[in-house]
Amino acid sequence: MRMRRMTKPSLIAVFSLFICWASFAGAAQRPPAAAIASAHPLATDAGFEILNAGGNAFDAAVAISAALAVVEPSGSGLGGGGFWLLHRAEDNREVMIDGRERAPLAATATMYLDANGEPVPRLSLDGALAAGIPGTPAALVHLAREYGKLPLARSLEPAIRLARDGFAIDEHYRAMIGFRITALRASPAAAAIFLHDGEVPTVGDVVRQTDLANVLEAIVHEGRAGFYAGEVADALIAGVRTAGGIWSKDDLADYKVIEREPVHGMYRGIRITSAPPPSSGGIALVTMLNVLSGYELDKLDPITQRHLIVEAMRRAYRDRAIYLGDPDFVTIPSELTEPAYASGLRSAIRTDRAMPSALLPGLPAEVTGTDTTHFSVLDEAGNRVAATLSVNLPFGAGFVPPGTGVLLNNEMDDFSTKPGAPNAYGLIGSAIDGGTQANAIAPGKRPLSSMTPTFLDDGKRVAILGTPGGSRIISMVLLASLEFARGGKPADWVSAGRYHHQFFPDRITYEPDALTAEEIAGLKKLGHTLQVSDRRYGNMQIVLWNRETNTVDAASDPRGGGGAETRATAR
Repeated sequence: MRMRRMTKPSLIAVFSLFICWASFAGAAQRPPAAAIASAHPLATDAGFEILNAGGNAFDAAVAISAALAVVEPSGSGLGGGGFWLLHRAEDNREVMIDGRERAPLAATATMYLDANGEPVPRLSLDGALAAGIPGTPAALVHLAREYGKLPLARSLEPAIRLARDGFAIDEHYRAMIGFRITALRASPAAAAIFLHDGEVPTVGDVVRQTDLANVLEAIVHEGRAGFYAGEVADALIAGVRTAGGIWSKDDLADYKVIEREPVHGMYRGIRITSAPPPSSGGIALVTMLNVLSGYELDKLDPITQRHLIVEAMRRAYRDRAIYLGDPDFVTIPSELTEPAYASGLRSAIRTDRAMPSALLPGLPAEVTGTDTTHFSVLDEAGNRVAATLSVNLPFGAGFVPPGTGVLLNNEMDDFSTKPGAPNAYGLIGSAIDGGTQANAIAPGKRPLSSMTPTFLDDGKRVAILGTPGGSRIISMVLLASLEFARGGKPADWVSAGRYHHQFFPDRITYEPDALTAEEIAGLKKLGHTLQVSDRRYGNMQIVLWNRETNTVDAASDPRGGGGAETRATAR
């Protein structure tokens, strides 16, 4: 793909954005308490334990990430990856730690296709061949070494304790097990850990993970080499290759964490800081907000508001399908986040009629579900972390290499296996002018993600937010960002009804009760196709610091069983 470089006006806009941000910094002010919102109360407790031990938000992020790997294996783990968006208060440094998985070096663009060039059902979803090279262990070591105050050993103590002593499972755990039980049964090591005699365990059963505790201790003693070299690496590779996977020692030895500049944007006085590629989240979020900035949404009737928001989603997800991928492999147009580009998108939006996705340029030649985790942390120095981690589908590939306790991801399904072929979330990839897809499989490449850890700052308030939810992550963060702009409390933002549009399939999916009967009828009259979701989705975690009142609030999505708390900690 041939893409244009950033123009002089673009550089001026970026410089102006940073000038605006400087006026928001508020570096001298500190929050009155720390706050953590995560998908599990035990992970939230682990974070506060580390803050009370003298750690900062980055140490707490290590503890929470590791604890979630133990107590919420359906959403993340040492066998997965993620993005850690950081703000360091002492110098206002903002950076994203890219711990996304990589394709094995033996991967090929056609590895999930049959002899006729068609995707083999479930080959990129279940078992060892579906797994990319994990990034979470390397990211935890990097976070502790480069940003933390405490030794890695201290920050991993809560997770090791939880793995050895065990934890009692809840109804959410059981539901996720039921969703992936076939894949888990196919892996004897996974079944031995997560199932009870091959069946879904009952609420209150205790899960102990001795092998996983041993791997965590290896990381304590040997750092990065505790996972990517030595006995643990040998066991991982042997298990994967025996089960038909293609990992090698070079795959593990070559894995590197990357520090990336976040995506920035402005929406009606709110500075947005979000995840850059290989996440599509930040670019898509800023694109949608740029489009919507041209409307006075609060002055419009609810039907027109919903219609315009959906049309902004449609266009951002279209760009995702065509342009976005691993920035180390493809060049991504800088114009995608520019207000002028959004003006062009906006000019084709009618307020009285839906635009069918098939009429948008860039349609693939042929067009033929979901778990992750998020947590938000604010410490009393003003450091903050928004982290979204994943193994892709619940319980990832459903495969554990024997003797490791490490549940592997199935993030290879996040690549485009064939132009126009949907992945597990219905997302498609396309090629431009017959060229290579931006998100095609290639050795060592990181698959495109929808994870959208985000900071919102209007100079008076700072929000730290994100959510799991596959392709719906970006639209959920958009809706929460619009709620932040209107004011109110995080508890309202995380509980509000959700709706979503992702280019293809060309329909609005909405939660039960998210839209009124009048809104549904009005949207249909405008030409939209709607489908009610069979369940509520997402598990958003938000921390809010109000600088004007110097108060801190935290909220966990009522759809999940998370823990959100504010506490004064030892400084």
